[in-house]
Amino acid sequence: MNQMTKDKKVRTAITKSDHWFFFHFYFAHYVKYETAPFQNELFCLSQDENFGNLYVVAFRGSSKSTILNTSYSIWSILGNQQKKFVLILSRTQAQAKQHMMNLRGELESNTLLKNDLGPFKEISEEWGSTTLVFSKIGARITVASSEQSIRGLRHNQNRPDLVIGDDVEDTDSVKTRDGRNKTYEWWTSEVIPIGQKNTRFVLIGNLLHEDSLLMRIKENIEGKKIDGVFREYPLIQGNTILWLGKYPTQEDVEKERRKSGNEFAWQREYMLNIVPNEEQAIHREWIQYYNEIPTNLKDWQGYSLHKETRVGIDLAISQKETADYTAMVPGVILGEGKDTRIYILPGIINRRITFPETIELCKTLSQTYRKEDEIYPTLVIEDVAYQKALPQQLENEGVFNVKTIRPGNQDKRSRLAMTAFMIKSGKILFPQKGAEELINQIVHFGVEKHDDLADAFSNLVLHTLENPPIVPRVIFLNW
Repeated sequence: MNQMTKDKKVRTAITKSDHWFFFHFYFAHYVKYETAPFQNELFCLSQDENFGNLYVVAFRGSSKSTILNTSYSIWSILGNQQKKFVLILSRTQAQAKQHMMNLRGELESNTLLKNDLGPFKEISEEWGSTTLVFSKIGARITVASSEQSIRGLRHNQNRPDLVIGDDVEDTDSVKTRDGRNKTYEWWTSEVIPIGQKNTRFVLIGNLLHEDSLLMRIKENIEGKKIDGVFREYPLIQGNTILWLGKYPTQEDVEKERRKSGNEFAWQREYMLNIVPNEEQAIHREWIQYYNEIPTNLKDWQGYSLHKETRVGIDLAISQKETADYTAMVPGVILGEGKDTRIYILPGIINRRITFPETIELCKTLSQTYRKEDEIYPTLVIEDVAYQKALPQQLENEGVFNVKTIRPGNQDKRSRLAMTAFMIKSGKILFPQKGAEELINQIVHFGVEKHDDLADAFSNLVLHTLENPPIVPRVIFLNW
């Protein structure tokens, strides 16, 4: 350290080969607290390209952007990695320009950095609000947003060899599944293909939703569908405060929590917990699963437990892109009375179909489940508005066991909330695979764009509650 301070050659040789030293010498004005172990790990992960793509979720104020965006983008060009085209992506153009202002501020006013590794600024139109060109070393940094087209970007013969995504999602973009799908499609179809063979992708952000882009990537890495390193850094991990330099005691953490003034935001952005708000009807931790549906179960008298299939249906007529879907949720009803259990089947239907197609599909389901259970399934449909036509038409078509259910004055959320006690108590069980979208809709009811499966599910469960299976018993009286 003493040699580095006194000798420029020693200093530049070491800082070019080590991101940690680069940051702590040239970006020392950012170091207000003792560097934390998790930050040291970020320096290590960024420096060693053998780790491949890097995905990081960290608490707000953790310096993840300073390390992996501002510092790494500059070091990757000036240091031993010798990147030629760094592309920094954010959600909005305003964010992209802010990233560029941060970079320009360092390159234009950081005296030690300019004297050791510069000069950088040139009189050129390419040194502006969205692009920095280092003609001396033939490199470029460009910022862009998800609102812009990035297809075909090149710097001379080079396509981007380092792509950094920093806060490419926000609370608005993750509110609906359509919004989350759009971001995922953009990242996988627009961003990933823009690189070349050895392009490295770095994605950093806060935990905004358990189905966000970063969480989907985490799931893909764990499922070995893609390569890369995923890291999560909550402010408190277990009983350990991850940044003791900034928060030496639990009291310091508590002061930060009180400053936020919003427990939901604190849990999400600092503790990396997605917590239900006060309007959530069903919590994800209540969901319980089954491996297989029991067969040949008998009660205490030796009678076989009643078993039948019922299908909750929520009908949609329009096939416009913005319209709802027709949803059908089948379930096996096993038991009787208060001991009834509902096993949701994986054969869930959720798509846009015409009214005639709905009729044919109901007929097919009726015959299919009859073959399995030897009795016709019960099709449960709401007796409201245009859905009234479906039961009448099905009866005309010879489909048996069509029942209707009236919601009365209850809204959709209230009806879903009535299923909560059965879910939490394990009287409604879900398959290990095949009900993911249904679970998403009931857990995130109120923020999802579509709620058709949740409605069909409510129809199935509430009809079963109102009409539990009852098996006749032969009772012997001892006179």
